[in-house]
Amino acid sequence: MKSLVLLALLSLPAHAQQLLVLNKTDNTLAIVDAASLKVVATVPTGMGPHEVAVSNDGKTAYVANYGSGPQPGSTLSVVDLGTLKAREVSLGALQRPHGITESGGKIYFTAEGSRLVARLDPASERVDWLMGTGQLVTHMVVVAPKLNKLYTANIGSDTVTVVNLSASGPQQMKQIATGKGPEGMDLSPDGKELWVGPRGDGGLAIIDTGTDTIKQTLQVGKAPIRVKFTPDGKRVLVSDAAAGEVIIFDPAARKEVKRIPVGEAPVGIQVTPDGKRAFVAATRADKVFEIDLEKLDVGRSLSPGREPDGMAWAK
Repeated sequence: MKSLVLLALLSLPAHAQQLLVLNKTDNTLAIVDAASLKVVATVPTGMGPHEVAVSNDGKTAYVANYGSGPQPGSTLSVVDLGTLKAREVSLGALQRPHGITESGGKIYFTAEGSRLVARLDPASERVDWLMGTGQLVTHMVVVAPKLNKLYTANIGSDTVTVVNLSASGPQQMKQIATGKGPEGMDLSPDGKELWVGPRGDGGLAIIDTGTDTIKQTLQVGKAPIRVKFTPDGKRVLVSDAAAGEVIIFDPAARKEVKRIPVGEAPVGIQVTPDGKRAFVAATRADKVFEIDLEKLDVGRSLSPGREPDGMAWAK
């Protein structure tokens, strides 16, 4: 095992850009060289890894181990991206961690089975804050640092919960009815809008983060499951798991630009920092497809493992 890790480290150029891909069935994190699209290393995680976040310095990955159907997960895997060593951090009674993101040096995550959002302090590797949502299937999470707010999508309650991280009491939390089964969501780069995909309605709900109200709803397709802005804010990518497509939107014009077929059950989306490419995990096809965002067409593909889903970007 040590020789394989050493070989993987030596094969990766210094300061190489890396795409991190979670394989839910294999219980692994695949590290992909973003230039060649070659898997240069595979690191074991906990059971049922669904989403991954990377520390601000790009050195550490945090994996939410959701668990299996009969066995809820209750750990985060912490992966040193330099040495490729991984360890599990216990979350105690918190069950089914899923959505996860980094903000302000902290790691925020949902605990779907416990109906709450929580925060891990990487220094102590302890949960230092948590809050119940009172909602069912609290799934994905986004933090808006400029507003000091947290948003989480509740699939089972058809809501998005807003948590004001600087407030207390009744003013701290608000529920926004979005439509059936909200799941995927992303914050616009300017922080003014949160785009949410209620997959049961086949639509997109656009939330004004200033008022935390829905300002517009767009019809998308069959089952929008993930939403991702490009870094410049000029495009929104939506994966439609039922249609097998990625839908490209112009957010300013509120218009669909193109539909791109990408294989069976596309879910996770990750955009490169320069905004020129996107990667889409076609979960049932066991593939990740590259999309050229200048040509708006499918490029290469890779096979990172079985049932790829959550992805992140490291450098």
